[in-house]
Amino acid sequence: MGQLFGTDGVRGVANADLTAELALGLSVAAAHVLAEAGTFAGHRATAVVGRDPRASGEFLEAAVVAGLASAGVDVLRVGVLPTPAVAYLTGALGADLGVMLSASHNAMPDNGIKFFARGGHKLADELEDRIEAVYAEHRTGAPWDRPTGAGVGRVSDYDEGFDKYVAHLIGVLPNRIEGLKIVLDEAHGAAARVSPEAFARAGAEVVTIGAEPDGLNINDGCGSTHLELLKQAVVEHGADFGIAHDGDADRCLAVDATGAEIDGDQILAVLALAMREAGQLRGNTVVGTVMSNLGFKLAMEGEGIDVVQTGVGDRYVLESMKEHGYALGGEQSGHVIILDHATTGDGTLTGLMLAARVAATGRSLAELAGVMRRLPQVLINVPDVDKSRVATSGELAAAVADAERELGTTGRVLLRPSGTEPLVRVMVEAADIEQARAVAGRLADAVKSALG
Repeated sequence: MGQLFGTDGVRGVANADLTAELALGLSVAAAHVLAEAGTFAGHRATAVVGRDPRASGEFLEAAVVAGLASAGVDVLRVGVLPTPAVAYLTGALGADLGVMLSASHNAMPDNGIKFFARGGHKLADELEDRIEAVYAEHRTGAPWDRPTGAGVGRVSDYDEGFDKYVAHLIGVLPNRIEGLKIVLDEAHGAAARVSPEAFARAGAEVVTIGAEPDGLNINDGCGSTHLELLKQAVVEHGADFGIAHDGDADRCLAVDATGAEIDGDQILAVLALAMREAGQLRGNTVVGTVMSNLGFKLAMEGEGIDVVQTGVGDRYVLESMKEHGYALGGEQSGHVIILDHATTGDGTLTGLMLAARVAATGRSLAELAGVMRRLPQVLINVPDVDKSRVATSGELAAAVADAERELGTTGRVLLRPSGTEPLVRVMVEAADIEQARAVAGRLADAVKSALG
């Protein structure tokens, strides 16, 4: 992976790290890489471009559209829509690439650019490296191949995108969700219109909060990273449960009727059982990450369902699913991928499927989520250490072995070097929170001693 692309596109402070010039240049480079089988093979390539409501998205969208059109790509602007909607429309409309402007759950000053390949799929590392190389080559003086006259791309608004995406969501639901009262926290983000419309069309009584984006308030004290307001609203309105999205709505977390949190692992457990019952859980397997709660793995094993664990990040979950043909995967953070119906995490789709399961069974969300017991999990970040020696330190290996013997089969230890900072993350799970804290504290000290 290069200098610009992180684990989920290019992201930074808008107009400081992520400038209009960078957005334009990356878009031209992406056109040359992703649309080379389109425009550059003799016929017009097409791109779908969407954004979340951030104020900076307005000028960044203009830069991206200008870059694509200048490279000879026709652009369909779909406006403010969730990331999974842009991915879906890229595939459904047969576009050569898609572009989403969003910094997901980050605060408003940030923004980001995510590219999708043909079919609406996230880019492999190799494609991101090629885009970055083409961009870098241009920066050092190599000229772009610039079309002129009728060869330049044309730009139009695709207003049908909203209804087309909502219709897709409703069309894949296994059953209606009448009789449910659901609170939706839209994080003042990209799903502020889509999600309430989809849940209402599916039959639910909908109460919305965080659904008044003004360009500045995205993720501000609301959404999947701040569940307090949703918990209050669910209890106050006597709702069956609540759903929270992040700024670009590729995540879904929930709270039950009492306001208790339901995380991504619990949602995965509920959906895994539903999909197995429907004969849709291919390989009788669900994909998680190494950060998935041990309680999730134990619950799935108790139900006879296999769990495959990947590195942290929904892109790695998706890679495993596609490689082995699995249908369901996700993260504790609420990125849930239902591969038969989406090419990326889709918070609205996940919430609808969760509601459909509640409606079909007549059981409460709390009862359904009770299939797994979430074990206490303690995470300590140990800064200013040599993270490159995590796997080779004998002193640290001995400390981990001692901890694992103490925890036995009802606990777990994970030491993970940060991908971006000089620190090591120490994660400990145990049946008892005090034991988890004690073991994590000792391991954090061991990391400082061995790697400091």
